[in-house]
Amino acid sequence: MYVIIVYDVEVERVARVCQYLRRHLHWVQNSAFEGEITPARLERVKAELRDLIDEKKDAVYFYILQDRHALRREVLGREKGSTSTIV
Repeated sequence: MYVIIVYDVEVERVARVCQYLRRHLHWVQNSAFEGEITPARLERVKAELRDLIDEKKDAVYFYILQDRHALRREVLGREKGSTSTIV
């Protein structure tokens, strides 16, 4: 499956969440990651993110597609993260 994760967390947790997600997905923009992931690994990522965030103050959004071919992505301006190996 293909997933896009975006997050809005308080500043003291931003670095930890970003570093964690970089181990699993491709960084494409501030607070945005995307890439192929198995369902089991996605569940693990969700569980570990729950330990990193404060669910009363922070938010993490998961956009899940069956495969990357279902995604059409357009960028206006300069891309911050390269996805040339995945899209």
